[in-house]
Amino acid sequence: MEPVSTKPVLIAGAGIAGLTLAVALARQGIASKIFEQAPQLHAFGAGLQLSPNATHILAELGVLPHLHDLALQPDCVQLKDAKSLRLLARVPLGKFAQTRWNAPYLVAHRADLQQALLTQAAASPLIKLSTGMRLSKISTGAHDRISACFKEENGASQTIESHLLIGADGVWSQTRQNIAGGASNRFSGQIAWRTTISTESPAGKAFCQIADINCVTAFLHGDFHLVAYPLRAGREINLVAFTPTGKNAVAVTSPVVLLDAFAHASNQLARLAELVEHWTPWPLNTVDFTAKWSAPGLVLIGDAAHAVTPFAAQGAAMAIEDAALLAQMLAQNPATMPNAIASWEESRKTRLARVARRGALNKLAWNATGPVALARNFMLRVKSPESLAADLDWLYGWRLPQV
Repeated sequence: MEPVSTKPVLIAGAGIAGLTLAVALARQGIASKIFEQAPQLHAFGAGLQLSPNATHILAELGVLPHLHDLALQPDCVQLKDAKSLRLLARVPLGKFAQTRWNAPYLVAHRADLQQALLTQAAASPLIKLSTGMRLSKISTGAHDRISACFKEENGASQTIESHLLIGADGVWSQTRQNIAGGASNRFSGQIAWRTTISTESPAGKAFCQIADINCVTAFLHGDFHLVAYPLRAGREINLVAFTPTGKNAVAVTSPVVLLDAFAHASNQLARLAELVEHWTPWPLNTVDFTAKWSAPGLVLIGDAAHAVTPFAAQGAAMAIEDAALLAQMLAQNPATMPNAIASWEESRKTRLARVARRGALNKLAWNATGPVALARNFMLRVKSPESLAADLDWLYGWRLPQV
Protein backbone atom coordinates (compact mmCIF):
# COMPACT_ATOMS: atom_id res chain seq x y z
CA MET A 1 0.00 0.00 0.00
CA GLU A 2 1.17 3.51 -0.78
CA PRO A 3 2.33 5.76 2.07
CA VAL A 4 -0.42 8.02 3.36
CA SER A 5 1.38 11.16 2.21
CA THR A 6 1.53 10.35 -1.53
CA LYS A 7 -2.01 11.51 -2.35
CA PRO A 8 -4.40 13.85 -0.52
CA VAL A 9 -6.62 12.10 1.99
CA LEU A 10 -10.31 12.37 1.05
CA ILE A 11 -12.68 13.50 3.81
CA ALA A 12 -16.45 13.20 3.47
CA GLY A 13 -18.08 15.85 5.65
CA ALA A 14 -17.07 19.33 6.77
CA GLY A 15 -18.46 19.24 10.28
CA ILE A 16 -16.39 19.38 13.44
CA ALA A 17 -14.84 15.94 12.89
CA GLY A 18 -13.91 16.51 9.24
CA LEU A 19 -12.52 20.00 9.68
CA THR A 20 -10.53 19.05 12.78
CA LEU A 21 -9.06 16.10 10.91
CA ALA A 22 -8.03 18.24 7.93
CA VAL A 23 -6.31 20.77 10.21
CA ALA A 24 -4.61 18.00 12.21
CA LEU A 25 -3.39 16.28 9.03
CA ALA A 26 -2.03 19.57 7.70
CA ARG A 27 -0.06 20.01 10.93
CA GLN A 28 1.56 16.67 10.09
CA GLY A 29 2.30 17.75 6.52
CA ILE A 30 -0.47 15.62 5.01
CA ALA A 31 -2.77 17.13 2.36
CA SER A 32 -6.52 16.53 2.33
CA LYS A 33 -9.59 17.26 0.25
CA ILE A 34 -12.87 17.81 2.10
CA PHE A 35 -16.17 17.20 0.34
CA GLU A 36 -19.35 18.58 1.92
CA GLN A 37 -22.77 17.80 0.49
CA ALA A 38 -24.39 21.04 1.68
CA PRO A 39 -24.06 23.89 -0.84
CA GLN A 40 -23.20 26.22 2.02
CA LEU A 41 -21.76 25.33 5.38
CA HIS A 42 -24.15 25.76 8.26
CA ALA A 43 -24.04 24.16 11.67
CA PHE A 44 -26.94 22.14 13.01
CA GLY A 45 -27.88 22.32 16.66
CA ALA A 46 -26.95 25.19 18.89
CA GLY A 47 -24.59 25.13 21.84
CA LEU A 48 -21.96 22.59 22.77
CA GLN A 49 -19.62 22.00 25.69
CA LEU A 50 -15.90 21.70 25.04
CA SER A 51 -14.15 20.03 27.95
CA PRO A 52 -10.36 20.25 28.49
CA ASN A 53 -9.68 16.97 26.67
CA ALA A 54 -10.91 18.75 23.52
CA THR A 55 -9.74 22.32 24.10
CA HIS A 56 -6.12 21.30 24.58
CA ILE A 57 -6.25 19.82 21.06
CA LEU A 58 -7.90 22.93 19.63
CA ALA A 59 -5.18 25.01 21.25
CA GLU A 60 -2.39 22.87 19.75
CA LEU A 61 -4.02 23.12 16.32
CA GLY A 62 -4.19 26.91 16.52
CA VAL A 63 -8.00 26.94 16.50
CA LEU A 64 -8.70 28.22 20.01
CA PRO A 65 -7.67 31.86 19.39
CA HIS A 66 -10.32 32.10 16.63
CA LEU A 67 -12.94 31.09 19.21
CA HIS A 68 -11.69 33.32 21.99
CA ASP A 69 -14.13 36.23 21.70
CA LEU A 70 -17.28 34.09 21.49
CA ALA A 71 -16.65 31.07 23.74
CA LEU A 72 -17.09 31.31 27.49
CA GLN A 73 -15.50 29.63 30.50
CA PRO A 74 -18.41 28.82 32.86
CA ASP A 75 -17.72 29.12 36.57
CA CYS A 76 -19.13 25.70 37.42
CA VAL A 77 -21.51 22.88 36.62
CA GLN A 78 -24.42 22.94 39.03
CA LEU A 79 -27.04 20.23 39.48
CA LYS A 80 -30.48 21.34 40.66
CA ASP A 81 -33.67 19.55 41.60
CA ALA A 82 -36.24 20.52 38.97
CA LYS A 83 -39.13 20.49 41.48
CA SER A 84 -37.64 22.46 44.35
CA LEU A 85 -34.80 24.23 42.46
CA ARG A 86 -32.58 23.16 45.36
CA LEU A 87 -28.86 22.96 44.56
CA LEU A 88 -27.75 19.33 44.73
CA ALA A 89 -24.10 19.61 43.74
CA ARG A 90 -21.53 21.94 42.25
CA VAL A 91 -18.43 21.08 40.21
CA PRO A 92 -16.02 24.02 39.88
CA LEU A 93 -14.80 25.01 36.42
CA GLY A 94 -13.33 28.35 35.30
CA LYS A 95 -9.83 28.90 36.68
CA PHE A 96 -10.12 25.67 38.68
CA ALA A 97 -10.55 23.63 35.48
CA GLN A 98 -7.74 25.50 33.75
CA THR A 99 -5.39 24.68 36.62
CA ARG A 100 -6.49 21.10 37.25
CA TRP A 101 -6.65 19.92 33.63
CA ASN A 102 -4.27 22.45 32.02
CA ALA A 103 -6.85 23.55 29.48
CA PRO A 104 -10.09 25.55 29.65
CA TYR A 105 -13.61 24.18 29.88
CA LEU A 106 -15.60 26.17 27.30
CA VAL A 107 -19.17 26.54 26.09
CA ALA A 108 -19.69 27.77 22.54
CA HIS A 109 -22.15 27.84 19.68
CA ARG A 110 -21.54 25.00 17.24
CA ALA A 111 -21.49 27.47 14.34
CA ASP A 112 -18.76 29.49 16.05
CA LEU A 113 -16.56 26.42 16.50
CA GLN A 114 -17.13 25.41 12.90
CA GLN A 115 -16.17 28.90 11.73
CA ALA A 116 -13.02 28.83 13.87
CA LEU A 117 -12.03 25.52 12.27
CA LEU A 118 -12.80 26.87 8.80
CA THR A 119 -10.62 29.91 9.44
CA GLN A 120 -7.70 27.70 10.46
CA ALA A 121 -8.27 25.35 7.53
CA ALA A 122 -8.37 28.23 5.05
CA ALA A 123 -4.88 29.28 6.17
CA SER A 124 -3.36 25.98 5.03
CA PRO A 125 -2.44 25.29 1.38
CA LEU A 126 -2.68 21.57 2.18
CA ILE A 127 -6.47 21.72 2.66
CA LYS A 128 -9.00 22.02 -0.14
CA LEU A 129 -12.74 22.29 0.63
CA SER A 130 -15.51 21.64 -1.90
CA THR A 131 -19.20 22.17 -1.07
CA GLY A 132 -22.31 20.90 -2.83
CA MET A 133 -20.60 17.53 -3.34
CA ARG A 134 -22.56 14.48 -2.18
CA LEU A 135 -20.80 11.15 -1.83
CA SER A 136 -22.71 8.68 -4.02
CA LYS A 137 -20.46 5.68 -4.64
CA ILE A 138 -17.26 4.12 -3.35
CA SER A 139 -15.27 1.41 -5.05
CA THR A 140 -11.98 -0.27 -4.18
CA GLY A 141 -9.32 -0.97 -6.80
CA ALA A 142 -5.90 -2.56 -6.86
CA HIS A 143 -3.64 -2.03 -3.86
CA ASP A 144 -6.70 -0.89 -1.85
CA ARG A 145 -7.01 2.31 -3.85
CA ILE A 146 -10.32 4.06 -3.24
CA SER A 147 -12.40 5.66 -5.99
CA ALA A 148 -15.05 7.99 -4.60
CA CYS A 149 -17.79 9.42 -6.79
CA PHE A 150 -19.24 12.76 -5.70
CA LYS A 151 -22.37 14.23 -7.28
CA GLU A 152 -22.69 17.97 -7.72
CA GLU A 153 -25.90 19.99 -7.41
CA ASN A 154 -26.21 20.33 -11.17
CA GLY A 155 -26.20 16.55 -11.60
CA ALA A 156 -22.60 16.30 -12.78
CA SER A 157 -20.27 13.97 -10.95
CA GLN A 158 -16.59 13.69 -10.14
CA THR A 159 -14.68 10.52 -9.40
CA ILE A 160 -11.59 11.02 -7.29
CA GLU A 161 -9.00 8.40 -6.45
CA SER A 162 -6.95 8.14 -3.28
CA HIS A 163 -5.49 5.61 -0.89
CA LEU A 164 -7.73 6.73 2.00
CA LEU A 165 -11.28 8.05 2.40
CA ILE A 166 -12.39 9.13 5.85
CA GLY A 167 -16.09 9.29 6.59
CA ALA A 168 -16.81 12.25 8.84
CA ASP A 169 -20.35 12.37 7.54
CA GLY A 170 -22.29 12.01 10.76
CA VAL A 171 -24.90 9.66 12.14
CA TRP A 172 -26.50 9.15 8.70
CA SER A 173 -23.11 8.32 7.16
CA GLN A 174 -23.01 7.25 3.53
CA THR A 175 -19.44 6.07 4.01
CA ARG A 176 -20.49 3.63 6.74
CA GLN A 177 -22.70 1.75 4.30
CA ASN A 178 -19.55 0.61 2.48
CA ILE A 179 -17.97 -1.02 5.53
CA ALA A 180 -18.81 -4.68 6.05
CA GLY A 181 -19.77 -5.14 9.68
CA GLY A 182 -20.51 -1.45 10.13
CA ALA A 183 -23.39 -0.45 12.37
CA SER A 184 -26.76 1.02 11.44
CA ASN A 185 -28.00 4.07 13.27
CA ARG A 186 -31.04 3.63 15.50
CA PHE A 187 -33.40 5.87 17.44
CA SER A 188 -32.46 6.01 21.13
CA GLY A 189 -35.99 6.63 22.41
CA GLN A 190 -35.03 10.16 23.52
CA ILE A 191 -35.95 13.53 22.03
CA ALA A 192 -33.71 16.55 22.60
CA TRP A 193 -35.67 19.82 22.59
CA ARG A 194 -33.29 22.64 21.67
CA THR A 195 -33.56 26.39 21.70
CA THR A 196 -31.39 29.45 22.10
CA ILE A 197 -32.87 32.49 23.83
CA SER A 198 -31.68 36.03 24.28
CA THR A 199 -30.63 36.87 27.81
CA GLU A 200 -32.81 40.00 27.58
CA SER A 201 -35.92 38.16 26.38
CA PRO A 202 -38.78 37.30 28.79
CA ALA A 203 -37.59 33.69 28.78
CA GLY A 204 -34.00 34.80 29.39
CA LYS A 205 -35.01 36.95 32.33
CA ALA A 206 -37.07 34.09 33.75
CA PHE A 207 -34.05 31.80 33.51
CA CYS A 208 -31.81 34.28 35.31
CA GLN A 209 -34.21 34.17 38.28
CA ILE A 210 -33.66 30.46 38.84
CA ALA A 211 -30.05 29.84 37.80
CA ASP A 212 -26.64 31.46 37.56
CA ILE A 213 -26.11 32.47 33.95
CA ASN A 214 -22.34 32.03 34.36
CA CYS A 215 -22.68 28.29 35.00
CA VAL A 216 -23.72 25.14 33.22
CA THR A 217 -26.93 24.14 35.00
CA ALA A 218 -28.69 20.77 34.84
CA PHE A 219 -32.22 20.55 36.24
CA LEU A 220 -32.95 16.93 37.23
CA HIS A 221 -36.36 15.25 37.15
CA GLY A 222 -37.73 11.76 36.72
CA ASP A 223 -39.61 12.71 33.54
CA PHE A 224 -36.98 14.91 31.88
CA HIS A 225 -33.82 16.89 32.43
CA LEU A 226 -32.83 20.32 31.18
CA VAL A 227 -29.28 21.56 30.56
CA ALA A 228 -28.58 25.29 30.16
CA TYR A 229 -25.50 27.45 29.67
CA PRO A 230 -24.52 30.84 28.23
CA LEU A 231 -23.39 31.44 24.65
CA ARG A 232 -21.82 34.23 22.62
CA ALA A 233 -20.28 36.32 25.36
CA GLY A 234 -23.36 35.83 27.56
CA ARG A 235 -25.83 37.42 25.13
CA GLU A 236 -27.67 34.14 24.66
CA ILE A 237 -28.61 31.08 26.68
CA ASN A 238 -28.60 27.59 25.24
CA LEU A 239 -31.39 25.32 26.51
CA VAL A 240 -31.70 21.63 25.71
CA ALA A 241 -34.26 19.40 27.39
CA PHE A 242 -34.47 15.62 27.06
CA THR A 243 -37.67 13.60 27.18
CA PRO A 244 -38.34 9.92 26.45
CA THR A 245 -40.94 8.98 23.87
CA GLY A 246 -42.56 5.73 22.92
CA LYS A 247 -43.62 7.18 19.58
CA ASN A 248 -41.96 7.18 16.22
CA ALA A 249 -39.36 9.93 16.43
CA VAL A 250 -40.54 11.48 13.16
CA ALA A 251 -44.03 11.91 14.59
CA VAL A 252 -42.86 13.97 17.57
CA THR A 253 -43.01 17.60 16.47
CA SER A 254 -45.21 19.33 19.04
CA PRO A 255 -43.65 20.63 22.28
CA VAL A 256 -46.75 19.47 24.17
CA VAL A 257 -44.76 16.43 25.29
CA LEU A 258 -42.11 18.71 26.72
CA LEU A 259 -44.54 21.15 28.34
CA ASP A 260 -46.42 18.26 29.96
CA ALA A 261 -43.15 17.03 31.49
CA PHE A 262 -42.26 20.52 32.74
CA ALA A 263 -45.71 20.81 34.34
CA HIS A 264 -44.43 18.44 37.06
CA ALA A 265 -41.45 20.69 37.81
CA SER A 266 -41.36 23.96 39.77
CA ASN A 267 -43.75 26.69 38.66
CA GLN A 268 -40.81 28.88 37.65
CA LEU A 269 -39.29 26.19 35.46
CA ALA A 270 -42.65 25.39 33.87
CA ARG A 271 -43.14 29.08 33.17
CA LEU A 272 -39.72 29.27 31.52
CA ALA A 273 -40.67 26.43 29.16
CA GLU A 274 -43.86 28.25 28.20
CA LEU A 275 -42.06 31.54 27.57
CA VAL A 276 -39.71 29.95 25.03
CA GLU A 277 -41.11 30.88 21.64
CA HIS A 278 -39.85 27.85 19.74
CA TRP A 279 -38.50 24.45 20.76
CA THR A 280 -36.86 22.38 18.02
CA PRO A 281 -37.28 18.60 18.47
CA TRP A 282 -34.11 16.64 17.72
CA PRO A 283 -34.51 12.83 17.77
CA LEU A 284 -31.37 11.30 19.25
CA ASN A 285 -30.01 8.55 17.01
CA THR A 286 -27.08 6.40 18.02
CA VAL A 287 -24.50 4.24 16.23
CA ASP A 288 -23.13 1.14 17.97
CA PHE A 289 -19.48 1.97 18.68
CA THR A 290 -18.54 -1.71 19.00
CA ALA A 291 -19.14 -2.34 15.27
CA LYS A 292 -16.49 -1.95 12.55
CA TRP A 293 -15.13 1.54 11.90
CA SER A 294 -12.82 0.69 9.04
CA ALA A 295 -12.22 -1.34 5.90
CA PRO A 296 -9.34 -1.26 3.40
CA GLY A 297 -8.97 2.39 2.44
CA LEU A 298 -11.95 3.52 4.54
CA VAL A 299 -12.20 4.91 8.08
CA LEU A 300 -15.09 6.40 10.07
CA ILE A 301 -14.66 9.11 12.70
CA GLY A 302 -16.98 11.10 14.95
CA ASP A 303 -20.70 10.36 14.90
CA ALA A 304 -20.30 8.27 11.74
CA ALA A 305 -18.41 5.74 13.86
CA HIS A 306 -19.90 6.05 17.31
CA ALA A 307 -22.81 8.44 17.82
CA VAL A 308 -23.81 8.13 21.48
CA THR A 309 -26.43 9.93 23.53
CA PRO A 310 -25.11 13.28 24.78
CA PHE A 311 -25.42 12.65 28.50
CA ALA A 312 -21.67 12.94 29.09
CA ALA A 313 -21.48 16.12 26.94
CA GLN A 314 -18.68 14.51 24.90
CA GLY A 315 -20.00 14.34 21.33
CA ALA A 316 -17.83 17.13 19.92
CA ALA A 317 -14.90 16.22 22.18
CA MET A 318 -14.85 12.61 20.98
CA ALA A 319 -14.85 13.74 17.34
CA ILE A 320 -11.95 16.11 18.05
CA GLU A 321 -10.01 13.37 19.85
CA ASP A 322 -10.68 10.93 17.00
CA ALA A 323 -9.35 13.36 14.42
CA ALA A 324 -6.23 14.46 16.27
CA LEU A 325 -5.17 10.94 17.22
CA LEU A 326 -5.82 9.53 13.75
CA ALA A 327 -3.73 12.27 12.12
CA GLN A 328 -0.89 11.61 14.57
CA MET A 329 -0.92 7.85 14.05
CA LEU A 330 -1.07 8.11 10.26
CA ALA A 331 1.92 10.47 10.30
CA GLN A 332 3.90 8.17 12.58
CA ASN A 333 3.26 5.11 10.40
CA PRO A 334 3.06 6.40 6.82
CA ALA A 335 4.18 3.12 5.23
CA THR A 336 1.96 0.86 7.37
CA MET A 337 -1.40 2.59 7.17
CA PRO A 338 -3.55 -0.52 7.92
CA ASN A 339 -1.64 -1.14 11.16
CA ALA A 340 -1.93 2.52 12.17
CA ILE A 341 -5.69 2.50 11.55
CA ALA A 342 -6.18 -0.78 13.43
CA SER A 343 -4.26 0.55 16.44
CA TRP A 344 -6.19 3.81 16.33
CA GLU A 345 -9.56 2.02 16.20
CA GLU A 346 -8.68 -0.25 19.13
CA SER A 347 -7.54 2.72 21.22
CA ARG A 348 -10.60 4.81 20.43
CA LYS A 349 -13.07 2.00 21.12
CA THR A 350 -11.59 1.49 24.57
CA ARG A 351 -12.00 5.20 25.25
CA LEU A 352 -15.55 5.34 23.81
CA ALA A 353 -16.65 2.41 25.95
CA ARG A 354 -15.76 4.29 29.11
CA VAL A 355 -17.37 7.53 27.89
CA ALA A 356 -20.56 5.64 27.00
CA ARG A 357 -20.67 4.10 30.49
CA ARG A 358 -20.31 7.55 32.04
CA GLY A 359 -23.15 8.87 29.88
CA ALA A 360 -25.40 5.97 30.90
CA LEU A 361 -24.59 6.61 34.57
CA ASN A 362 -25.42 10.31 34.19
CA LYS A 363 -28.72 9.47 32.50
CA LEU A 364 -29.65 7.11 35.32
CA ALA A 365 -28.77 9.68 37.98
CA TRP A 366 -30.44 12.65 36.30
CA ASN A 367 -33.78 10.88 35.81
CA ALA A 368 -33.75 8.96 39.08
CA THR A 369 -36.90 8.74 41.19
CA GLY A 370 -37.83 7.38 44.62
CA PRO A 371 -35.09 5.64 46.64
CA VAL A 372 -32.60 5.94 43.77
CA ALA A 373 -33.03 9.72 43.76
CA LEU A 374 -32.60 9.82 47.54
CA ALA A 375 -29.38 7.80 47.26
CA ARG A 376 -28.16 10.09 44.48
CA ASN A 377 -28.84 13.20 46.54
CA PHE A 378 -27.05 11.71 49.55
CA MET A 379 -23.95 10.86 47.50
CA LEU A 380 -23.87 14.32 45.95
CA ARG A 381 -24.23 15.90 49.37
CA VAL A 382 -21.37 14.02 51.03
CA LYS A 383 -18.90 14.47 48.15
CA SER A 384 -16.96 17.71 48.00
CA PRO A 385 -16.85 19.76 44.77
CA GLU A 386 -13.18 18.84 44.44
CA SER A 387 -13.88 15.11 44.72
CA LEU A 388 -16.61 15.40 42.09
CA ALA A 389 -14.05 17.05 39.82
CA ALA A 390 -11.51 14.32 40.59
CA ASP A 391 -14.00 11.74 39.30
CA LEU A 392 -13.60 13.38 35.89
CA ASP A 393 -9.79 13.36 35.74
CA TRP A 394 -9.77 10.31 33.45
CA LEU A 395 -12.11 12.13 31.04
CA TYR A 396 -10.96 15.74 31.05
CA GLY A 397 -7.31 14.94 31.63
CA TRP A 398 -6.91 12.80 28.49
CA ARG A 399 -4.06 13.86 26.24
CA LEU A 400 -2.61 12.72 22.93
CA PRO A 401 0.26 10.25 23.36
CA GLN A 402 3.65 11.89 23.38
CA VAL A 403 5.58 11.26 20.18
